Amino acid sequence: MQATASTIYTAVPPQPPKKPGQLEPHQVQEFFDKGFLLLPSFFSPEELAPVIEAINDCVDILATKLYNAGKIKDRCENEGFYQRLTLIEQQFRGAAVLLHKMGYLPPAFQSLWSNERLLNIVEQLIGPDIAGHPVWNLRTKTPHNQQTTVPWHQDNAYLDPSALHTLQPTAWIPLIDANMVNGCMQVASGGHRAGITAKHTCCVGNTWYVELDESEMEKTLGVDMARDIVTCEVPFGGVLLLNNAVPHRSLENLSNQIRWSLDLRWQRPDLPNGFYGLKQNVVMRKSGDESYGINWSGFADVNRSVLQAQAAGHNEEDEFDTTIHGPWMRRWEIVHHNRHTEGLKDGSSWHDQKA
Repeated sequence: MQATASTIYTAVPPQPPKKPGQLEPHQVQEFFDKGFLLLPSFFSPEELAPVIEAINDCVDILATKLYNAGKIKDRCENEGFYQRLTLIEQQFRGAAVLLHKMGYLPPAFQSLWSNERLLNIVEQLIGPDIAGHPVWNLRTKTPHNQQTTVPWHQDNAYLDPSALHTLQPTAWIPLIDANMVNGCMQVASGGHRAGITAKHTCCVGNTWYVELDESEMEKTLGVDMARDIVTCEVPFGGVLLLNNAVPHRSLENLSNQIRWSLDLRWQRPDLPNGFYGLKQNVVMRKSGDESYGINWSGFADVNRSVLQAQAAGHNEEDEFDTTIHGPWMRRWEIVHHNRHTEGLKDGSSWHDQKA
């Protein structure tokens, strides 16, 4: 029988005293009822400016590396935040992937992740003890790029099955007005209520992504594809909160600008994080210790992309390797092999290794 954990995703925990930035009671209930919550206005432009500047620095570092290695002829230094990486990508296919897998957590990202008002919301969802999950992402969604278009999935599908029993809220934070043209998110409202990680397959097209078939969403999760799909257009400064069992996907970027975004995750520190024992959480809050300070060392400087590639039997010796590998590839049936799956040591599944 398949394991379920429905109450974890649907039961509202005891609520803390009133704090800045918190959700209203009906918003908390909506998150647990629907599996997601859209906050159209949360961060000010001033709060997001350091994040954009940090990304600009990362793009500059990548451009310089590619240029010095003779991979590109133009660093595109005079181009703007929403165009530069696209022009670099045109010279070196896979530049967006290299930036996605860089693994570096700039101080501006750390500050956003541990934002006091944001943690006050997370406390309403999981309780006063809060840890940052090792899987965080900078989404480098350049236009018309299959590598940055994520199909239907549940976040739990990328983790060890133990994660099913741990609520892991995600904040998806776009750095542009995210809409249907530039590739916003779609969510299957209520698809989390069964408390099940449905069957996924690997890998979609020429990507490393697993996919949840729409028929499986209807059969196993009780999703009505005609009525339950919600398109979440999120303005700049807004936040989309998701739980780790609700099916969602990102649409293709059909615009001429990069749709930058960050996704950041939290959970209780005392529960399994499901990341195959590869990297631990970073504790952000401890109940009863108001003076607690986050220790980012040993977390911010550890690249999870390298760890997950090694777990899949791939040693990343080429700094310009644009493939992505991970143990989730062994958890699900590989129905389509591509260059991302070639690094697997053998044809065995994750289940075979755990048997």
